[in-house]
Amino acid sequence: MKFGFINLCGAIAVAVMLIPNVVYALKYRDEKNLCTNKAMNVAEQIGRFGCIILMWLPLLVWKFGFASVPEALVYFAGNASLLIAYLAVFGVYFRKKTKGRAIALAVLPACVFLLSGLTLRHWLLVGFAALFAVGHIYITVKNAEASASEGEDHVHEHSFE
Repeated sequence: MKFGFINLCGAIAVAVMLIPNVVYALKYRDEKNLCTNKAMNVAEQIGRFGCIILMWLPLLVWKFGFASVPEALVYFAGNASLLIAYLAVFGVYFRKKTKGRAIALAVLPACVFLLSGLTLRHWLLVGFAALFAVGHIYITVKNAEASASEGEDHVHEHSFE
C-alpha cells in the first residue's frame, strides 16, 4: 500500500491532535511555559514542527508506503488507538489537571509520530519524533514541578500546539 507524495492520513492525525490544543490555548491564554531550559524548549519546537511537516510530506523518502498489509494495519490501528487515547486524556485533563495526565498528553503525540515514522520507514520523522519526545516530556515535567513549587492547585501542561 502506497500513499504517494502526500500522506493525507498523517495530515488528519496532526489535525486531530491540534484541535484540542487550539481549544486549550484559547481557554488558558495566560498560561505560560515555566520551563527555563532554553535548549529543551528549542529542541521541542524543532521536533514539533519537523513532525508536523513530516507526518504528511515525505521529505527524503521517495513516497509513503508499507512493506506489508500487517504493517499498514499496525499504522492505522495503532494511530487510531493513540489518537483516541489522546482525545480521551485531553477530555479529562480539561476537567482536572494532574501531572500524570499532563505527562500522558506529552507521551501520546510522540508515540503517534514514532509509530508513523517506524511503520512508514520515514527515518527523518523518527529522528524528529525522538527530539520532540525528549523535549516535550522534559518541559511537561518541569512545568508540573514549577507549578507544584508555586503552590498552584493545577498542573501547567505545555501542550502539543
